[in-house]
Amino acid sequence: MALKVEQYEDCLEELKKKHRNLNLMIGNGFSIAYDHEIFSYNALQTFIFELKDPVLDELFRIARSKNLEVIMQQLRVVSELLKAFGDTSDLTQRVEEADSKLRKGLIDAVKVLHPEHVFKVSDENIAACKDFLNPFLEGYGGVFTTNYDILLYWVLMRGECKNAIDGFGYERENPEETNPDEFLYSSALTWGPNMSSQNIHYLHGALHLFDTGIDVEKEQYDGSGYILEHIEERMDREEYPLFVTAGDGDDKLSQIVHNQYLSYCYDQLKSACGSLIVFGFQFGEYDHHIIEAINEAAHHGRGAAEKLFSVYIGVYSDKDADYVRSIAHNFKCKVRLFDSSSVKLWGKK
Repeated sequence: MALKVEQYEDCLEELKKKHRNLNLMIGNGFSIAYDHEIFSYNALQTFIFELKDPVLDELFRIARSKNLEVIMQQLRVVSELLKAFGDTSDLTQRVEEADSKLRKGLIDAVKVLHPEHVFKVSDENIAACKDFLNPFLEGYGGVFTTNYDILLYWVLMRGECKNAIDGFGYERENPEETNPDEFLYSSALTWGPNMSSQNIHYLHGALHLFDTGIDVEKEQYDGSGYILEHIEERMDREEYPLFVTAGDGDDKLSQIVHNQYLSYCYDQLKSACGSLIVFGFQFGEYDHHIIEAINEAAHHGRGAAEKLFSVYIGVYSDKDADYVRSIAHNFKCKVRLFDSSSVKLWGKK
């Protein structure tokens, strides 16, 4: 029997009646729903193509593809082959430089294509998105995102979502001190102080997160400038955001497990329990690491109270629905479909 497409509110109401833990995973469709012209994958590609960089132009010509993930994967394979065959020329270095240039172009594109600052997002948009997020922040579930942009961060900040905890805070610099009046705190927001209650997880990193080699730090709005201004200042110092920009799923997973923050977020997805609602994420050919995490959460060896019972996947069209039906057998938990257009995400625009 084919999976039918249901209404989002009906699915949410059913899960609430069952008293299920509610988890949310969002992909690029979350941002596209806000503005499809600046947050679409095509917009990122167009930005990079219009750089008119001769190295990147040659890459696109040789690869005969405009898919950035495919090109990154091909570069990785070429680099590994050259190393395996003991390349003694400068070719390996040139391939790695091209790969680095493509990654930097992607980061620049995400930064430039944002709205100028958080206050460009209307109060109505913020309020509507906050209402959408609240059911996943009020209980014992969590929010997982694969997006690089900072729209979610902006909503949580402007919406004053008190239940949203991303794990970051100010580290005590004199932990032996017992007098609260004498406590000294770091000037940077670092990941760790609030990780035990964390319910916001950036699975692939994000534009406002930076790995210093010792800590993972979060940029924030303050009296000296907007978040994007601080990010640009860091990039001018050749500091780059924590991004998973690898080619295929194995490469993405490799980057994730080698970073303490990303690895922790991925482990939290693997241990999610209750039900997972997926909005704006396509489960493409390079996303099998996400399906593997969901399946680990649904593993039959886990106790009933710790198990992920179902995943609800949002679709926009019959084509989307047919695709999810074709891959439903890859999931080890119940799969349900809902109409993404029935979600009141950003309010009237």
